[in-house]
Amino acid sequence: MDVSLLYEINALARHAPGWFDRGVALVGGYGLPLAMVLLVLWCWRGARRQDETAAAESFAALVWAPLAAAVALLVNVPLRGFVARPRPFVLHEGLEVLGGMSGGPGAGYSFVSGHATLMMALGVGVFLANRRLGLVGIGLALAEGLCRVYLGVHYPTDVIGGFALGTAVVLLLAPLAMAALTPLVRALARAPRAGRLVRAGERVVARPVELAQRPAESDLAA
Repeated sequence: MDVSLLYEINALARHAPGWFDRGVALVGGYGLPLAMVLLVLWCWRGARRQDETAAAESFAALVWAPLAAAVALLVNVPLRGFVARPRPFVLHEGLEVLGGMSGGPGAGYSFVSGHATLMMALGVGVFLANRRLGLVGIGLALAEGLCRVYLGVHYPTDVIGGFALGTAVVLLLAPLAMAALTPLVRALARAPRAGRLVRAGERVVARPVELAQRPAESDLAA
């Protein structure tokens, strides 16, 4: 089923125009990761507008997201060597291989997908900070996984394994990571200048009593 699904998804590349294939390769290689980075920045912008407690927790989750992605990628290094699964285009003929890969020694191993691992770890990390934006991030990760199979460089199970690895690292280590990061973020928020990374500057708003007194004061002055 894994191989048949690979052929079915990759077969779309043979019937699609060349510009579309190049677009998928560009989106999968650069567009979706860039969109994920922008999503993290947008989530950080919204987190700074929250109250002090919520802002610290959201900021800690956003710090944990890239750290968890890095940990997941490090775990993937020995995992790939242990499984030692060749790329699909090495074992199967008739695949439309896009994205500049070939069947040479530089092709590397296939399980699990590093792109899928990275994107899902970031998406789930954003979900810990903001549920709505996190769903968008998970959607970006799913799109990235589909692109990897479309390009013929990964089996579907490589992508599913990457999703599972990225999610597991984020969620399993999140309690420990948040317990360590949240106090640090709260201390950072109290710093005069660095605190703006965590919380936006508060606006000075006149109280209703002050607004009511202003016209009277102006009349006395006249």
